[in-house]
Amino acid sequence: MAKRERVVRMLVELPLWRALTGYRVLTVIYAVLLAAFGRDKFERPWVAAAYLGFLVVWTLATLPKVRSAANCTKRFLGADLVVALAGILITPLADLDSQTFDGPTLPSIWTAGSVLAFAIKGGWRWAAFASTFVAAANIIQRGDPSRDTFHNVLLVWVASIAIGYVVEVARASERTLARALEIEAATRERERLARDIHDSVLQVLAMVQRRGTAIGGEAAELGRLAGEQEVALRTLVSSGLVPPTRVSEDAADGAVVRTVEDDEDDGPGDEAACDLRALLAPHAGARTSFAEPGAPVLLPAASARELAAAVSAALDNVRVHAGPDARAWILVEDEPDEVIVTVRDDGPGIPEGRLAQAEGEGRLGVALSIRGRLRDLGGTAELISVPGQGCEVELKVPRAPKVHRGKAGSAR
Repeated sequence: MAKRERVVRMLVELPLWRALTGYRVLTVIYAVLLAAFGRDKFERPWVAAAYLGFLVVWTLATLPKVRSAANCTKRFLGADLVVALAGILITPLADLDSQTFDGPTLPSIWTAGSVLAFAIKGGWRWAAFASTFVAAANIIQRGDPSRDTFHNVLLVWVASIAIGYVVEVARASERTLARALEIEAATRERERLARDIHDSVLQVLAMVQRRGTAIGGEAAELGRLAGEQEVALRTLVSSGLVPPTRVSEDAADGAVVRTVEDDEDDGPGDEAACDLRALLAPHAGARTSFAEPGAPVLLPAASARELAAAVSAALDNVRVHAGPDARAWILVEDEPDEVIVTVRDDGPGIPEGRLAQAEGEGRLGVALSIRGRLRDLGGTAELISVPGQGCEVELKVPRAPKVHRGKAGSAR
């Protein structure tokens, strides 16, 4: 938690500290030039020269202090504020008329940089603290403050508090975003584990229940127990209580893995890729037809495995819900920007509202094993079904920028 907090603060504050560093350098140059062009008005020019010389040295020496929140300590902020206040208060010593006529103080607008450091470091409360001292010093320096003096003081006070408040809001927003990303990552891990459970454990338990019931006798009792465990596990998965454990992915058997080199314009490099056809070909059989392009259908290995798993889940649904006599067809289309795999069957189709009902019962084959996988790949899964006319599942996966289609038997 502490590490994430430090990262968030760095992301929010780094541009602000960089801007403050540039502001301090520019404003100290401005203060020196302002005094140089108006040197004739100083009754004690040596006072102005001594202070501005010190201010230049102080600004340059403390640049590392205002590059990050870690370097900008409370002790430095206090010393920096003292330097600004001292410059305001000794202005009458160098310019006797400064208490009579409205004019810039010796540090001029450099003082605002000191207040801004407080605002970036600690928010609006720290900014209010520092700007209050600056306001008091300006009023004391003027002796008989005019309306313009009060106007400038109030402007600095309000502006610094506003900036401090904006910094606090930005930090809170970054923390909220970091937390949301953390929750999203944990949710995706849970979904991946739930898909693994659905594709393995739940399928086995369902098969044991069906076979046990068909065999009868003691096997029927085993089937009943397997059915109870299946229901319990489905409830656990659908409730989101599955811990976000990372599941390792084994290399797919029979996959053709190649090294796909980048185009010459992109420079040298390589990316592991899989021929999707090799992953889907084992599904072909007496009741399953497989239509594929003549050239390799190359996808990143992880994407190819996930897409093949989604196809396998769709075929499992055909076997379970369409009956043993149902036929299925797999069609692979290799488009320039995406790969499309269509799984169609000639079963009875899915009644309207059945998917929502199944999801409510914890049967998440379509929601997790198919749609969840495609969503994680940045693709889509569209299911079209008309009662009595079978079901069609269209899976679309965008092609990775550096994975190109090759000629038959080779990759470029």
